[in-house]
Amino acid sequence: MLKKVQPKVWWTAVAVLVILLISWGLVRKNKSENRDVAVSGKSNLNLDPVPVKDPDAETALKISKIEDIFRRKKKAGFNGNVLIVQKGKILYESSFGFAHMKAKDTLTSDSRFQLASLSKPFTAVAILKLIQEGRVSLDDSVQRFFPDFPYHGVKVDMLLSHRSGLPNYIYSFDDSVRHGRKYPDNMDILDWYAKVVPTPQPYNRPGRSFNYCNTNYCVLAAIVEKVTGDSFGKYLNSQIFLPLGMTNTFLITDTTEAARKYRTDGHQFGRRLEKDYYDDVVGDKGLFSTAGDIYRFYNGLTKGLVLDKKMLDEAFKPRSFERDGIRNYGYGFRMHIKEDHSPRFIYHGGWWKGYNTMLWVCPEDDAVIIVLGNTYNRSTYDLRELLEVIHGSGKMEDIEKDI
Repeated sequence: MLKKVQPKVWWTAVAVLVILLISWGLVRKNKSENRDVAVSGKSNLNLDPVPVKDPDAETALKISKIEDIFRRKKKAGFNGNVLIVQKGKILYESSFGFAHMKAKDTLTSDSRFQLASLSKPFTAVAILKLIQEGRVSLDDSVQRFFPDFPYHGVKVDMLLSHRSGLPNYIYSFDDSVRHGRKYPDNMDILDWYAKVVPTPQPYNRPGRSFNYCNTNYCVLAAIVEKVTGDSFGKYLNSQIFLPLGMTNTFLITDTTEAARKYRTDGHQFGRRLEKDYYDDVVGDKGLFSTAGDIYRFYNGLTKGLVLDKKMLDEAFKPRSFERDGIRNYGYGFRMHIKEDHSPRFIYHGGWWKGYNTMLWVCPEDDAVIIVLGNTYNRSTYDLRELLEVIHGSGKMEDIEKDI
Protein backbone atom coordinates (compact mmCIF):
# COMPACT_ATOMS: atom_id res chain seq x y z
CA MET A 1 0.00 0.00 0.00
CA LEU A 2 2.77 2.46 0.96
CA LYS A 3 4.61 1.73 -2.29
CA LYS A 4 1.67 3.19 -4.22
CA VAL A 5 2.03 6.57 -2.50
CA GLN A 6 3.90 9.11 -4.66
CA PRO A 7 7.27 10.24 -3.14
CA LYS A 8 6.16 13.91 -3.28
CA VAL A 9 3.02 13.14 -1.29
CA TRP A 10 5.01 11.06 1.21
CA TRP A 11 7.52 13.85 1.92
CA THR A 12 4.69 16.38 2.23
CA ALA A 13 3.07 14.21 4.87
CA VAL A 14 6.36 13.89 6.77
CA ALA A 15 6.86 17.67 6.67
CA VAL A 16 3.36 18.29 8.03
CA LEU A 17 3.99 15.79 10.83
CA VAL A 18 7.29 17.50 11.77
CA ILE A 19 5.61 20.93 11.84
CA LEU A 20 2.83 19.57 14.06
CA LEU A 21 5.37 18.05 16.47
CA ILE A 22 7.37 21.30 16.68
CA SER A 23 4.22 23.35 17.24
CA TRP A 24 3.06 20.95 19.95
CA GLY A 25 6.45 21.25 21.66
CA LEU A 26 6.39 25.04 21.56
CA VAL A 27 2.88 25.12 23.00
CA ARG A 28 3.97 22.78 25.81
CA LYS A 29 7.05 24.96 26.45
CA ASN A 30 4.97 28.15 26.66
CA LYS A 31 2.43 26.49 28.92
CA SER A 32 5.24 25.23 31.15
CA GLU A 33 6.86 28.67 31.35
CA ASN A 34 3.54 30.32 32.13
CA ARG A 35 2.84 27.68 34.76
CA ASP A 36 6.23 28.29 36.40
CA VAL A 37 5.50 32.00 36.70
CA ALA A 38 2.04 31.31 38.05
CA VAL A 39 3.36 28.82 40.60
CA SER A 40 6.12 31.11 41.83
CA GLY A 41 3.75 34.03 42.25
CA LYS A 42 0.34 32.30 42.20
CA SER A 43 -1.30 35.12 40.24
CA ASN A 44 -0.63 38.58 38.91
CA LEU A 45 -4.28 39.46 38.41
CA ASN A 46 -6.32 42.16 40.14
CA LEU A 47 -3.33 43.93 41.69
CA ASP A 48 -3.99 47.32 40.09
CA PRO A 49 -6.20 49.88 41.85
CA VAL A 50 -9.32 51.11 40.06
CA PRO A 51 -10.52 54.72 39.61
CA VAL A 52 -13.25 56.04 41.88
CA LYS A 53 -16.47 56.38 39.91
CA ASP A 54 -19.27 58.67 41.11
CA PRO A 55 -17.70 59.37 44.52
CA ASP A 56 -20.04 60.13 47.40
CA ALA A 57 -19.90 63.53 49.09
CA GLU A 58 -17.38 62.42 51.74
CA THR A 59 -15.02 60.87 49.18
CA ALA A 60 -15.36 63.86 46.84
CA LEU A 61 -14.39 66.21 49.67
CA LYS A 62 -11.43 64.01 50.54
CA ILE A 63 -10.25 64.04 46.91
CA SER A 64 -10.64 67.83 46.72
CA LYS A 65 -8.52 68.33 49.85
CA ILE A 66 -5.79 66.01 48.51
CA GLU A 67 -5.71 67.95 45.25
CA ASP A 68 -5.26 71.18 47.20
CA ILE A 69 -2.41 69.71 49.25
CA PHE A 70 -0.47 68.72 46.15
CA ARG A 71 -1.11 72.04 44.44
CA ARG A 72 0.67 73.61 47.39
CA LYS A 73 3.42 70.98 47.33
CA LYS A 74 4.02 71.77 43.66
CA LYS A 75 4.40 75.45 44.51
CA ALA A 76 6.88 74.42 47.22
CA GLY A 77 9.03 72.69 44.59
CA PHE A 78 7.75 69.11 44.55
CA ASN A 79 8.65 67.39 41.26
CA GLY A 80 7.44 63.81 40.96
CA ASN A 81 4.60 61.30 40.87
CA VAL A 82 1.87 60.50 43.39
CA LEU A 83 -0.54 57.59 43.83
CA ILE A 84 -3.01 57.39 46.72
CA VAL A 85 -5.26 54.36 47.03
CA GLN A 86 -7.87 53.44 49.62
CA LYS A 87 -9.77 50.17 49.67
CA GLY A 88 -8.40 49.37 46.21
CA LYS A 89 -9.68 52.61 44.66
CA ILE A 90 -7.58 55.51 43.40
CA LEU A 91 -8.26 58.64 45.44
CA TYR A 92 -5.54 60.59 43.68
CA GLU A 93 -2.95 60.05 40.96
CA SER A 94 -0.88 62.75 39.32
CA SER A 95 2.50 63.78 37.91
CA PHE A 96 4.25 67.10 38.52
CA GLY A 97 7.21 68.51 36.63
CA PHE A 98 9.89 66.88 34.52
CA ALA A 99 11.76 63.60 34.19
CA HIS A 100 14.87 65.50 33.06
CA MET A 101 15.08 69.15 33.97
CA LYS A 102 17.32 70.09 31.06
CA ALA A 103 15.11 68.37 28.49
CA LYS A 104 11.86 69.60 30.10
CA ASP A 105 10.17 66.28 29.31
CA THR A 106 6.96 65.93 31.30
CA LEU A 107 6.67 63.17 33.87
CA THR A 108 4.02 60.50 33.24
CA SER A 109 2.73 57.53 35.23
CA ASP A 110 5.29 55.39 33.35
CA SER A 111 8.25 57.46 34.58
CA ARG A 112 10.69 55.41 36.67
CA PHE A 113 12.29 56.77 39.81
CA GLN A 114 15.31 55.55 41.76
CA LEU A 115 13.68 54.21 44.94
CA ALA A 116 16.76 54.80 47.11
CA SER A 117 16.17 53.12 50.50
CA LEU A 118 12.65 52.19 49.47
CA SER A 119 14.54 49.37 47.71
CA LYS A 120 15.14 47.76 51.12
CA PRO A 121 11.64 46.20 51.46
CA PHE A 122 12.21 44.39 48.15
CA THR A 123 15.56 43.04 49.39
CA ALA A 124 13.96 41.92 52.65
CA VAL A 125 11.18 40.11 50.80
CA ALA A 126 13.76 38.37 48.57
CA ILE A 127 15.60 37.04 51.64
CA LEU A 128 12.37 36.10 53.45
CA LYS A 129 11.30 34.10 50.40
CA LEU A 130 14.56 32.13 50.57
CA ILE A 131 13.96 31.60 54.30
CA GLN A 132 10.42 30.41 53.57
CA GLU A 133 11.87 27.90 51.10
CA GLY A 134 14.39 26.65 53.66
CA ARG A 135 17.42 27.85 51.70
CA VAL A 136 18.42 30.48 54.27
CA SER A 137 17.83 30.70 58.02
CA LEU A 138 17.34 33.75 60.21
CA ASP A 139 20.06 32.31 62.49
CA ASP A 140 22.61 31.91 59.69
CA SER A 141 25.77 33.91 60.23
CA VAL A 142 27.28 35.89 57.38
CA GLN A 143 30.28 33.53 57.54
CA ARG A 144 28.08 30.68 56.28
CA PHE A 145 28.01 32.46 52.92
CA PHE A 146 31.21 34.51 53.08
CA PRO A 147 33.80 32.82 55.36
CA ASP A 148 36.23 35.77 55.16
CA PHE A 149 33.71 38.31 56.45
CA PRO A 150 35.59 39.91 59.38
CA TYR A 151 32.63 40.66 61.70
CA HIS A 152 31.57 37.61 63.69
CA GLY A 153 28.24 36.99 65.38
CA VAL A 154 26.24 38.86 62.72
CA LYS A 155 23.15 36.87 61.71
CA VAL A 156 20.63 37.27 58.88
CA ASP A 157 18.00 38.31 61.44
CA MET A 158 20.23 41.20 62.53
CA LEU A 159 20.90 42.33 58.97
CA LEU A 160 17.18 42.45 58.21
CA SER A 161 16.35 44.43 61.35
CA HIS A 162 19.42 46.74 61.35
CA ARG A 163 20.75 45.25 64.59
CA SER A 164 24.08 43.98 63.26
CA GLY A 165 26.22 46.86 64.54
CA LEU A 166 28.08 46.92 61.20
CA PRO A 167 29.72 50.16 60.02
CA ASN A 168 28.18 51.90 57.02
CA TYR A 169 30.23 51.06 53.94
CA ILE A 170 29.60 54.52 52.48
CA TYR A 171 31.58 56.08 55.35
CA SER A 172 33.95 53.22 56.24
CA PHE A 173 36.58 53.67 53.58
CA ASP A 174 38.80 56.66 53.02
CA ASP A 175 39.93 57.84 49.61
CA SER A 176 43.00 55.58 49.66
CA VAL A 177 40.75 52.52 49.41
CA ARG A 178 39.00 53.83 46.32
CA HIS A 179 41.26 52.42 43.67
CA GLY A 180 41.03 49.96 40.79
CA ARG A 181 37.52 49.49 39.46
CA LYS A 182 35.76 52.85 39.41
CA TYR A 183 32.34 51.73 40.60
CA PRO A 184 32.36 48.91 43.19
CA ASP A 185 29.59 46.32 43.43
CA ASN A 186 28.40 44.33 46.45
CA MET A 187 31.17 41.74 46.26
CA ASP A 188 33.76 44.49 46.06
CA ILE A 189 32.39 45.89 49.31
CA LEU A 190 32.62 42.48 50.99
CA ASP A 191 36.16 42.02 49.68
CA TRP A 192 37.12 45.41 51.08
CA TYR A 193 35.88 44.51 54.53
CA ALA A 194 37.71 41.18 54.39
CA LYS A 195 41.07 42.64 53.28
CA VAL A 196 41.36 46.23 54.46
CA VAL A 197 43.73 46.89 57.36
CA PRO A 198 42.75 47.92 59.91
CA THR A 199 39.21 46.53 59.77
CA PRO A 200 36.73 49.41 60.15
CA GLN A 201 35.32 49.58 63.66
CA PRO A 202 31.77 48.25 64.10
CA TYR A 203 29.16 50.64 65.41
CA ASN A 204 28.09 48.26 68.17
CA ARG A 205 28.04 44.63 69.24
CA PRO A 206 25.76 42.40 67.12
CA GLY A 207 22.18 42.37 68.38
CA ARG A 208 22.69 45.05 71.01
CA SER A 209 20.71 47.90 69.44
CA PHE A 210 19.03 49.25 66.34
CA ASN A 211 21.27 51.25 64.01
CA TYR A 212 20.00 51.92 60.51
CA CYS A 213 22.86 50.97 58.19
CA ASN A 214 23.09 50.46 54.42
CA THR A 215 25.75 47.76 54.82
CA ASN A 216 23.12 45.36 56.17
CA TYR A 217 21.18 45.35 52.91
CA CYS A 218 24.27 45.36 50.74
CA VAL A 219 25.25 42.08 52.47
CA LEU A 220 21.71 40.66 52.15
CA ALA A 221 21.70 41.23 48.38
CA ALA A 222 25.07 39.47 48.15
CA ILE A 223 23.63 36.52 50.12
CA VAL A 224 20.76 36.26 47.61
CA GLU A 225 23.29 35.99 44.79
CA LYS A 226 25.42 33.47 46.68
CA VAL A 227 22.48 31.18 47.51
CA THR A 228 20.66 31.32 44.16
CA GLY A 229 23.58 31.56 41.75
CA ASP A 230 21.69 34.33 39.95
CA SER A 231 22.36 38.03 39.83
CA PHE A 232 20.30 39.98 42.35
CA GLY A 233 18.33 41.63 39.55
CA LYS A 234 17.54 38.33 37.85
CA TYR A 235 16.31 36.79 41.10
CA LEU A 236 14.09 39.78 41.88
CA ASN A 237 12.68 39.70 38.36
CA SER A 238 11.84 35.99 38.31
CA GLN A 239 10.60 35.64 41.88
CA ILE A 240 8.90 38.99 42.60
CA PHE A 241 8.52 41.31 39.61
CA LEU A 242 7.20 38.92 36.95
CA PRO A 243 4.74 37.09 39.24
CA LEU A 244 3.30 40.45 40.38
CA GLY A 245 3.20 41.98 36.90
CA MET A 246 5.79 44.61 37.81
CA THR A 247 7.01 45.27 34.28
CA ASN A 248 8.45 48.72 35.06
CA THR A 249 10.89 47.78 37.85
CA PHE A 250 14.61 47.23 37.21
CA LEU A 251 17.94 47.50 39.01
CA ILE A 252 20.19 50.43 38.18
CA THR A 253 22.84 47.93 37.04
CA ASP A 254 20.55 46.65 34.26
CA THR A 255 21.69 48.48 31.13
CA THR A 256 19.25 46.91 28.66
CA GLU A 257 17.04 49.18 26.58
CA ALA A 258 13.95 47.92 28.39
CA ALA A 259 15.47 48.80 31.77
CA ARG A 260 16.57 52.29 30.74
CA LYS A 261 13.25 53.24 29.15
CA TYR A 262 11.34 55.97 31.01
CA ARG A 263 14.17 56.29 33.57
CA THR A 264 14.35 59.73 35.19
CA ASP A 265 17.37 61.66 36.45
CA GLY A 266 17.92 62.80 40.03
CA HIS A 267 18.34 66.54 40.58
CA GLN A 268 19.36 68.90 43.34
CA PHE A 269 19.18 72.70 43.18
CA GLY A 270 17.85 72.30 39.64
CA ARG A 271 20.91 70.42 38.39
CA ARG A 272 21.23 66.81 37.29
CA LEU A 273 23.38 64.70 39.61
CA GLU A 274 25.98 62.51 37.94
CA LYS A 275 26.45 58.81 38.70
CA ASP A 276 27.66 58.27 42.25
CA TYR A 277 30.69 56.19 43.19
CA TYR A 278 28.45 53.73 45.09
CA ASP A 279 25.55 53.56 42.59
CA ASP A 280 26.32 49.96 41.57
CA VAL A 281 26.03 48.68 45.14
CA VAL A 282 22.45 47.42 45.36
CA GLY A 283 20.03 45.97 47.87
CA ASP A 284 20.18 49.00 50.12
CA LYS A 285 19.12 51.11 47.09
CA GLY A 286 19.31 50.79 43.32
CA LEU A 287 15.80 49.91 42.14
CA PHE A 288 14.04 52.05 39.56
CA SER A 289 10.27 51.73 39.58
CA THR A 290 6.91 53.43 39.16
CA ALA A 291 4.16 54.26 41.64
CA GLY A 292 1.93 51.66 39.97
CA ASP A 293 4.50 48.88 40.35
CA ILE A 294 5.11 49.75 44.01
CA TYR A 295 1.39 49.43 44.65
CA ARG A 296 1.37 46.01 42.93
CA PHE A 297 4.25 44.97 45.16
CA TYR A 298 2.47 45.85 48.39
CA ASN A 299 -0.90 44.56 47.17
CA GLY A 300 0.68 41.28 46.05
CA LEU A 301 2.38 40.87 49.42
CA THR A 302 -0.84 41.33 51.36
CA LYS A 303 -2.60 38.85 49.07
CA GLY A 304 0.02 36.18 49.87
CA LEU A 305 1.40 35.99 46.33
CA VAL A 306 5.08 36.03 47.35
CA LEU A 307 5.24 35.28 51.08
CA ASP A 308 2.79 33.34 53.22
CA LYS A 309 0.98 35.19 56.01
CA LYS A 310 3.25 33.85 58.76
CA MET A 311 6.38 35.15 57.02
CA LEU A 312 4.78 38.48 56.14
CA ASP A 313 3.78 38.92 59.78
CA GLU A 314 7.47 38.48 60.67
CA ALA A 315 8.35 41.31 58.29
CA PHE A 316 5.80 43.59 59.96
CA LYS A 317 6.80 42.70 63.53
CA PRO A 318 8.68 45.47 65.43
CA ARG A 319 12.08 44.35 66.73
CA SER A 320 13.74 47.27 68.52
CA PHE A 321 12.68 48.56 71.93
CA GLU A 322 15.83 50.20 73.34
CA ARG A 323 14.09 53.56 73.15
CA ASP A 324 10.53 54.49 73.99
CA GLY A 325 8.44 55.84 71.15
CA ILE A 326 6.11 54.99 68.31
CA ARG A 327 8.83 54.39 65.71
CA ASN A 328 10.17 50.90 65.12
CA TYR A 329 11.61 48.60 62.45
CA GLY A 330 10.73 45.06 61.36
CA TYR A 331 12.36 43.17 58.49
CA GLY A 332 12.76 45.78 55.75
CA PHE A 333 9.83 47.91 56.87
CA ARG A 334 9.61 50.87 59.21
CA MET A 335 6.48 51.28 61.31
CA HIS A 336 4.64 53.33 63.85
CA ILE A 337 3.36 50.99 66.54
CA LYS A 338 0.43 50.89 68.96
CA GLU A 339 0.65 50.25 72.70
CA ASP A 340 0.32 46.49 72.07
CA HIS A 341 3.31 46.74 69.67
CA SER A 342 1.22 45.92 66.60
CA PRO A 343 1.88 48.16 63.58
CA ARG A 344 -0.38 51.16 63.20
CA PHE A 345 1.39 52.41 60.07
CA ILE A 346 3.89 50.55 57.86
CA TYR A 347 6.22 52.59 55.69
CA HIS A 348 9.65 53.14 54.20
CA GLY A 349 11.21 56.21 52.67
CA GLY A 350 14.35 56.83 50.71
CA TRP A 351 16.83 59.50 49.70
CA TRP A 352 19.68 59.14 47.24
CA LYS A 353 21.26 61.69 44.94
CA GLY A 354 18.25 63.91 44.35
CA TYR A 355 15.56 61.25 44.68
CA ASN A 356 13.03 61.31 47.54
CA THR A 357 10.61 58.40 47.91
CA MET A 358 7.91 57.22 50.30
CA LEU A 359 5.59 54.24 50.64
CA TRP A 360 3.12 54.73 53.52
CA VAL A 361 0.44 52.20 54.46
CA CYS A 362 -2.38 52.22 57.01
CA PRO A 363 -3.57 48.59 57.30
CA GLU A 364 -6.65 49.49 59.37
CA ASP A 365 -7.98 51.99 56.82
CA ASP A 366 -6.62 49.99 53.85
CA ALA A 367 -4.88 53.11 52.54
CA VAL A 368 -1.63 53.30 50.55
CA ILE A 369 0.30 56.50 49.80
CA ILE A 370 3.15 56.46 47.27
CA VAL A 371 5.16 59.63 46.63
CA LEU A 372 8.18 59.58 44.29
CA GLY A 373 10.30 62.66 43.66
CA ASN A 374 13.38 63.20 41.51
CA THR A 375 14.32 66.70 42.66
CA TYR A 376 15.37 66.86 46.30
CA ASN A 377 12.50 68.37 48.25
CA ARG A 378 11.53 67.58 51.84
CA SER A 379 7.83 68.02 51.13
CA THR A 380 7.93 64.42 49.90
CA TYR A 381 8.09 63.32 53.54
CA ASP A 382 5.67 65.91 54.93
CA LEU A 383 2.61 63.66 55.14
CA ARG A 384 0.79 64.74 58.26
CA GLU A 385 -1.76 66.98 56.51
CA LEU A 386 -2.38 64.25 53.94
CA LEU A 387 -2.85 61.64 56.67
CA GLU A 388 -5.37 63.87 58.43
CA VAL A 389 -7.44 63.99 55.26
CA ILE A 390 -7.33 60.24 54.66
CA HIS A 391 -7.64 58.95 58.21
CA GLY A 392 -9.22 61.82 60.12
CA SER A 393 -7.56 64.67 62.02
CA GLY A 394 -8.36 63.16 65.43
CA LYS A 395 -6.03 60.24 64.74
CA MET A 396 -2.90 62.20 63.87
CA GLU A 397 -1.95 64.07 67.05
CA ASP A 398 1.19 61.99 67.64
CA ILE A 399 2.42 61.88 64.03
CA GLU A 400 5.46 64.00 63.26
CA LYS A 401 5.22 66.58 60.49
CA ASP A 402 8.28 65.15 58.76
CA ILE A 403 8.02 61.38 58.75
